Amino acid sequence: MKKFLNSVDTVLTESLDGFAAAHADILVLGEEHKFIRRRGLKPGKVALISGGGSGHEPLHGGLVGHGMLDAACPGQVFTSPTPDQMLAAVAAVDTGAGCLFIVKNYEGDVMNFDMAAEMADGVLQVVTNDDVAVENSSYTTGRRGVAGTLVVEKIVGAAAEQGMALSELKALGDRVNAATRSMGVALTSGTVPAAGKPTFEIGDGEMEFGVGIHGEPGRRRDALKSADAIAEEVCAAIAGDLADRAKGPALLFVNGFGGTPSMELYLMYNSARKMFEKQGVTVTRSLVGSYVTSLDMAGCSITLTMLDDEMTALWDAPVHTAALRWGM
Repeated sequence: MKKFLNSVDTVLTESLDGFAAAHADILVLGEEHKFIRRRGLKPGKVALISGGGSGHEPLHGGLVGHGMLDAACPGQVFTSPTPDQMLAAVAAVDTGAGCLFIVKNYEGDVMNFDMAAEMADGVLQVVTNDDVAVENSSYTTGRRGVAGTLVVEKIVGAAAEQGMALSELKALGDRVNAATRSMGVALTSGTVPAAGKPTFEIGDGEMEFGVGIHGEPGRRRDALKSADAIAEEVCAAIAGDLADRAKGPALLFVNGFGGTPSMELYLMYNSARKMFEKQGVTVTRSLVGSYVTSLDMAGCSITLTMLDDEMTALWDAPVHTAALRWGM
């Protein structure tokens, strides 16, 4: 294992210290590294809080700022944050209008955010479950929440910035999640620092269809195929799951898992866009880059969100975070 480390025991706290220092104009690191919060809070605005295991950067800390999250709670690598982290974040960013938790559908995340919601006042939750690869895994009950979580955070974050009430934000988040489908393909495994070896073994001529963002298995192991062939299968699975909804304007998001160059991500975007447009989807908004990663895993995921006029306007609304910035 070759990584930039001082110690596997301090990798997270040292990374958070560096992240907070690099983006001190946008965010503040909470006491004991429990959360990252937006530097300039907006009184009377519903606070959006998310989080999860580290190793998926820039999700979620990189999405804290104007137009997205008010706080993010980082767990240890691939490990859910604890309820006391969420409660500390609520205390730090709730300005009186309540809080909305945005939670990926993984067992530990759901359990711990549920516990925090029960102990806090004025908290509602949106659970994301956009992954079409598998209905159940050892990590979840039902579908996994993956890269589509970013889309929910952006659209709901813009609505919160504009003053939408808590119950309406919850309904909007559920609607965006229901309009969003994702699926990923891994070419290599990631390596968790504490483990010191790849999470799973995969041959040079193999790929994993439907892999999760922690390296958990997908639909099947297969021989490596061309980009067009990979995109065709992934896009068919997404469109098939959306069924009659897979027509009209959409956001196409091609996300890298941490070890894939931009050149290859744009190539996959080109393939995916052609596949979807053959099926009647009109790609009106796009995002390409490594935003929901799995440490150094090579591979990518494809996310499609079917858009209406409100969702499009909220996607276009100004955002200023470490990872996403436009319109300001």
